[in-house]
Amino acid sequence: MIKGPLSGIKVVDFSRVLAGPHCTKTLHDLGADIIKIEPPRPDLSRSASPRNETMSYYYIQQNTGKRNISLDLNFAEAREIAMTLCKDADVIVENFRAGTLAFFGLDYKSVREINPCVVYASISGYGHGGPLSHRSAYAPTVHAESGFTATLLRHLGGDLATDRHDPYSHADVYTGLQAAIGILAALHRRSVTGEGQHIDVAMAATMLAVNERVHVELSDVEIGAEPPALGPAESPFFVTSTGERITIATSAISSWSFPLFIAAMRRSDLAKDPRFLTAELRQKNITDLYRIVQDWILTFDSLETLDAQLDEAKLAFGVVRDLRDFVSTEWSTWWGAIEEVDNRAGGVARVPGKPWRFSADPLDHAGVPAFRGEHNREVLSELGYAAEQIESLLQRGIMKADPIIDRSNVN
Repeated sequence: MIKGPLSGIKVVDFSRVLAGPHCTKTLHDLGADIIKIEPPRPDLSRSASPRNETMSYYYIQQNTGKRNISLDLNFAEAREIAMTLCKDADVIVENFRAGTLAFFGLDYKSVREINPCVVYASISGYGHGGPLSHRSAYAPTVHAESGFTATLLRHLGGDLATDRHDPYSHADVYTGLQAAIGILAALHRRSVTGEGQHIDVAMAATMLAVNERVHVELSDVEIGAEPPALGPAESPFFVTSTGERITIATSAISSWSFPLFIAAMRRSDLAKDPRFLTAELRQKNITDLYRIVQDWILTFDSLETLDAQLDEAKLAFGVVRDLRDFVSTEWSTWWGAIEEVDNRAGGVARVPGKPWRFSADPLDHAGVPAFRGEHNREVLSELGYAAEQIESLLQRGIMKADPIIDRSNVN
């Protein structure tokens, strides 16, 4: 039995690449049993780099621990197997373009007829049934449409020759998490009413929901020279005497937070300095202000003593680290922030650990990433299929299995 607060929850996962797989990865990490249905044309993320001779590390991070069967839904027998799995599923997740699974008779309306209690989550770029439901959507395009990219380019500057996208797929990952939240809410409602429901989750809507600055962008009030005190873009960088680059998570210009810098430096005289009397003047003389703070920071011979004085003034700072440096810290080891999983090639892959700790529900190890079709026999046996029936499905191409499974003797 899988451990975790979602132990006993069965999820049928039709999703691929990132938004859907990240949603079901989250549910798996919480203890749900995930059965991933992968088509003969494999999940695109299997071909991503870096990879070893058997497995893409992208695929490993998003799909470790899920059971995998491979069905060609163009066959009626494959659709029958998929529907049988859906019949007693608690949750179904898909992230195809709107209408795709309806073509195979596996949409919410069809599944609900045999499983009225199912929670069925559909993830797409712009939702189902609206004016943009027909459009393909990927993180860069949704970032562009939802204002994220324009804000980024405006902040960083550049032109058509030098413009670059943010390297992270925010729209996919955030939407996967929002879908997981919606699923948990729907499961709670089902526990009260006994009724399932369809959850329509749009990447474009998610990018607005997670944007804490929408109220600023849409405000009719002139912002002027006064910056947000806690805006990430206004958090300055400095260098310590020991060579670390740090950032302080508060504007040095804002009228709310400028006094905190003065208190930390114990420089009450700066409050009367004519260069710094207003936010507008502090912005105009920002180079002078930053030089004063920088010179003060250089007087500390350790991060610990600097941290103590900043903390006294209610200022937080962070060292600018690369990921390898961060995951080697004492904190990362204490939390278990990284887990090692079998990479199916005789080594290990390092993937994110769990972001939660439950006092009553210890969580399992992440598990093992599956080859395409690795659990064909296991899952169909659970459905009552005989060994010869399963072999016939494989021989006729209705089910697929990567040849490496046979070489590894894992089936």
